Amino acid sequence: MTGVDLALLMVVVLMMLVLVVLAAAETALNRISRVKARAMADSSSSKSVKALVELVEHPERNVNPLLVTVGLLQMGQAVLVNRLAENWFSGVLAAIGVFLLNFVVFFVVTESMPKTWAVLHAERAGLMSARFTKLLVSFPPLRLISRALIWLSNVLLPGKGLKQGPFVSEQELLGIVEAAAQDDVIEHEERELIESIIEFGDTVAREVMVPRPDMAIIHYDATVTEALDLAIERGYSRLPVAGPDGEDVVGIAYTKDLIRSERTGDGGAPVQGLLREVHFVPENKPLRQLMREMQTGKFHLALVADEYGGVSGLVTLEDCLEELVGEIVDEYDNETPNIVRLPSGEYLVDGRMPVSELNDELDLNIPDDDWDTVAGFVFNTLGRVPDVGDEIDHDGWRFITTEVEGRRIRRVRVVVDSLRDEDRSNPDSETIKRSDR
Repeated sequence: MTGVDLALLMVVVLMMLVLVVLAAAETALNRISRVKARAMADSSSSKSVKALVELVEHPERNVNPLLVTVGLLQMGQAVLVNRLAENWFSGVLAAIGVFLLNFVVFFVVTESMPKTWAVLHAERAGLMSARFTKLLVSFPPLRLISRALIWLSNVLLPGKGLKQGPFVSEQELLGIVEAAAQDDVIEHEERELIESIIEFGDTVAREVMVPRPDMAIIHYDATVTEALDLAIERGYSRLPVAGPDGEDVVGIAYTKDLIRSERTGDGGAPVQGLLREVHFVPENKPLRQLMREMQTGKFHLALVADEYGGVSGLVTLEDCLEELVGEIVDEYDNETPNIVRLPSGEYLVDGRMPVSELNDELDLNIPDDDWDTVAGFVFNTLGRVPDVGDEIDHDGWRFITTEVEGRRIRRVRVVVDSLRDEDRSNPDSETIKRSDR
């Protein structure tokens, strides 16, 4: 080994050490979130933590110089290793030596090992490499080369994606949350809350409203006593008041106002004298906007209007909150099972049950683009007002109407096609999920 060979070997070893550090740093920066870095900064004021926070806060500024350095070092070591192999071996042995050194040694030592260790010890790897990485990516010539390469990428692949940086879809975020729950990083209840918050942004008023036929409405000419009796019977603090034609809603009667009027001896007075303003929202109003408007406007109930201006239902602040935290049950709620499993293997489903919930419960794939409830799915698929016993088939399941009230489907029996009729007579059942309606 000549002096030149020894110098080249030392340079290769130095490159390997730098590549090890950078491989661990790259993995650590990808696994440490901004929130985690800030939490580490709150508990420590070391220079390594500060450098790590700066790197994580602006990945678009730091990752590219880091990757450029890794690429340059890998090309440089490949050239030097090839030179050494030519000096030490000849012919086929030189080619084998280059392959073994570049693939086996460099891949294992500078890629696989440090990145695996950084995956298992992300915080430790990030802190150990933060100051060196911060110093490296701040080197002006390196940043200039990185920006030039990014500009070239934007020219070759025009579009906003390369300029604005990476994005994470909702499905990817849900997958991260699911993985965190499985690894016991977060609790099961926390996972459900996070998923509810993500899905909350896509939920509209129509999906959570109480439909018009289920609303407790008092007529415009009713007395205070009659309105109070209905409010007490149904357990509501607010009642929509229908106009003279019985169709439109002209105001809201508060139970506290009715009680006050009753106590002062005005129980026989018409309820129209106690009306308060009613708020109308369209069916496709996003709940996130509606909830914010309720907080700002200090109202707890809104009427949902269809595209023709008719009242299709009502939505309350409690309905919005339940989409985030789950069902809120009080002493007035009717805990009628939303879905019941029969010993025969069938399911008895409330017609008002959302299709999305039934899909989750039974692992089905019922479309819900043109309807929201099981009753809507059956009604629209049949194409007419159903009778008791009408059935439809979908994806290996049968949906049989078992209870119809007027034009409304109250109950639907869901059956797997392989079940036999003679096995469906046992009335005992097990509640799977309860409704708050």
